[in-house]
Amino acid sequence: MACLLENLLQFGRLLRTLGLDVQAGRMLDAAQALEHVRMGRRGEFYHALRVMLIHRAEDMPVFDEAFRIFWRKPPGERTTQDVRPLGKERRFGKPQVEMFSLHDDAGSSAERPASSIAIETFSDRDVLQKKDFKDMTDEELEEAALLMDKLRWQPGLRRSRRWKSGNGGGIDLRRILRKSASGGAAALQIPKRERRLRRRPLVLLCDVSGSMERYSAMLVRFAHVVSNGLERVETFLFATRLTRISHRLRRRRLDFASAQLSSHVPDWSGGTRIGESLRNLNVHWARRVLNNGPVVLLISDGWDRGDPQLLRHEVSRLRRSCWRLIWLNPLLGSPVYEPLTRGMQAALPHVHDFMPVHNLTSLEKLAEHLNSLPGGERRRAAKA
Repeated sequence: MACLLENLLQFGRLLRTLGLDVQAGRMLDAAQALEHVRMGRRGEFYHALRVMLIHRAEDMPVFDEAFRIFWRKPPGERTTQDVRPLGKERRFGKPQVEMFSLHDDAGSSAERPASSIAIETFSDRDVLQKKDFKDMTDEELEEAALLMDKLRWQPGLRRSRRWKSGNGGGIDLRRILRKSASGGAAALQIPKRERRLRRRPLVLLCDVSGSMERYSAMLVRFAHVVSNGLERVETFLFATRLTRISHRLRRRRLDFASAQLSSHVPDWSGGTRIGESLRNLNVHWARRVLNNGPVVLLISDGWDRGDPQLLRHEVSRLRRSCWRLIWLNPLLGSPVYEPLTRGMQAALPHVHDFMPVHNLTSLEKLAEHLNSLPGGERRRAAKA
């Protein structure tokens, strides 16, 4: 499946080189749609890609030709590695590398050669995982979003208020009374009950101020992937004020969801008032999004122009309201970075975890950290 994903990214590059309008949201939808396709059926695979990637009738002949040559290796036919668009014409150059082949309808398949495209792609993937988000091109951000979609986000479990039958809890008095009323030997049994376990909610607080402008595009992609992968996710953007965008990120198409964000968030790429934004969250949104012990991810570089005392107070208050407070700083990925700004100095004593978020490797480590969080009741805040 990993090889197929890498070849799918190569196929998207080819379609864009040929002049087709294949956007990031469509590639994400195509990758998710292929999980429901029987890969041994070439026809199903073809129609799934065509439906998800092509939306104009005039593009279908070009797509058909690219699909036929890319996803199969007919004898004596050229590949699409050296595509050279010439005006309105699209021509294929001399073959450079052999392509990965899918099973055809008859069940036969071409053997995958040693010089397959996947060898080159895995090398590119390794470089992409370690590349800083601020240095990525739009195409690389699209590929990173596809890889990010494969990560597993499970921010711990919590005990709910509802009960279920079990042997690990206390005596179930209601069941005893019901069985006693019915009489018989069942009255001598002592049933027990225990709390149900539910996945903890996740709250994302993303800094989109001017100092975070180089990371804002990836923050939106990260929030979109997490929002569509978990049931209870609340997302806020902030710079000088707090803006809730949870309902906009629950749409399937990322490009459609993010097209209105810059106009919906009036302080995008503006100044930074972290303390005032957190105060807005604690005062106006705490009862709605901070109940049931959520895990809070605060993503910011810590450059704050507000009052550090206000920031210290509001971060401490936020920690007492959530189960786990994790500050993600993209600058922490630099080996020479030190948290010396007033904002970071004020906030760090009240943060559970301080982690980098500057490339795909750091996101993988974040996912592993969230998946390893223990269950249990809300942690008590340490004394300041």
